[in-house]
Amino acid sequence: PGAGLSVAGSGGDGRVLKQSSTAAAGFPRSRGAMAAAGPGLGPGAGGTVKTLALVLEDEARRGGSSSYCSGDTVSGQVLLELAGPLPLRGLRLEAAGRARVAWSESSGAVPGTGTWGVAVRAPGPGPRREAEVRYLDIRQSLLREPPEGEESLILLDGRHEFPFSFQLPQEPLVTSFTGKYGSIQYYVKAVLERPAAPDQSVQTELQVISHIDISSPALLTPVLRSQEKMVGCWFFTSGPVSLSAKIERKGYCNGEAIPIYAEIENCSSRLIVPKAAIFQTQTYLASGKTKTFRQMVANVRGNHIASGSTDTWNGKTLKIPPVSPSILDCCIIRVEYSLAVYIHIPGAKKLMIEMPLVIGTIPCIGFSSRNSSITSQFSMDMSWLALTMPEHPEAPPNYADVVSEEEFSRHVTAYPPPIDCEEQLCCPVFAYIQEFRFQPPPLYSEIDPHPTDVEETQPVSFML
Repeated sequence: PGAGLSVAGSGGDGRVLKQSSTAAAGFPRSRGAMAAAGPGLGPGAGGTVKTLALVLEDEARRGGSSSYCSGDTVSGQVLLELAGPLPLRGLRLEAAGRARVAWSESSGAVPGTGTWGVAVRAPGPGPRREAEVRYLDIRQSLLREPPEGEESLILLDGRHEFPFSFQLPQEPLVTSFTGKYGSIQYYVKAVLERPAAPDQSVQTELQVISHIDISSPALLTPVLRSQEKMVGCWFFTSGPVSLSAKIERKGYCNGEAIPIYAEIENCSSRLIVPKAAIFQTQTYLASGKTKTFRQMVANVRGNHIASGSTDTWNGKTLKIPPVSPSILDCCIIRVEYSLAVYIHIPGAKKLMIEMPLVIGTIPCIGFSSRNSSITSQFSMDMSWLALTMPEHPEAPPNYADVVSEEEFSRHVTAYPPPIDCEEQLCCPVFAYIQEFRFQPPPLYSEIDPHPTDVEETQPVSFML
């Protein structure tokens, strides 16, 4: 017994029927997620649970995607291996998804507790803030109910397979995320209920994504910012530093490079350094309070700009690393991005321009032509940059490539056959210079020197 997979069921008389499958000699192989509880999970009445596993369907059957979205069907199997017959009260499947937020406020200041009556911060954490929102809650029974008058079913020894399938809600689900003070998680859990032993369970996580199409008009609009700062200390000013920056659109996807267009003018007496960075801002809401966590995920640095000089970024690229997409549709967790172009000024506060970004999941198709039109509007005053010589200039064409053999024969006389250098020249062979194959181009003329057949009878004049 146990040579193949089996599906357990209950007959009308309360006996457990076992339908063997000779096609498989073990657990089905799958590239999907698999979670299992190890062998020896606990004794039962006459049997032992050797393995309890949860296997999602093969990723290849879902197009190679490892994530789910709203409306997708989640299917798989719960695999159970027993050593001897085992009584069970039930086997259920649970699918849940929720957003959770939790943090502890720092302790407040207590007046009059310090030296000379100065307020000090009390030790220990302050009040705890928590919030939760549920997005998914599904329960299924994978084992038939026991017959009337009986508390459990008896599963025979061997390996058993319990397939399951359910559909995610059609309404938009929030993207899976794990942050500093909260998370958005989805999971599938199998619970094995036994009459004389604690419940045993195994679960696996579902990666859910809420797609954001950056082809929407709101995400294709360019963003432009400018700012100026006077550099100095007290009433000793050295001059202003101005910054203008622009990006072609607001929406991008992971792996894309953001071209940055910027103009920096340094009229101060200090050496400045322009930089750019992508920031991720996590915002958590609970009990009417807000908690924010901000971190840099990518950056790039420009060249130093001396006093009285200017610099131009004509599409300096900053690549987006693998990050979570923007989360804008959750009421307790928000994940937002921004592109900051700033100038480090020694001895003064940096000058910063921040432009909003949306990290999407569906890239824009055919954006290159739209890019050119948007970029041209911003690059009007930067057009001189396009006049720079290329790194490897192209060589001029050969005269033979631009003048046909027919035109060449019209104004060049035929050359005599080559002479034998040794017989007719008294000079050494290496001193003989052979004639060029092609003569110089004809002299300039405002009248076609080679008219067509209709114009051959008309006089032709040359301006020498």
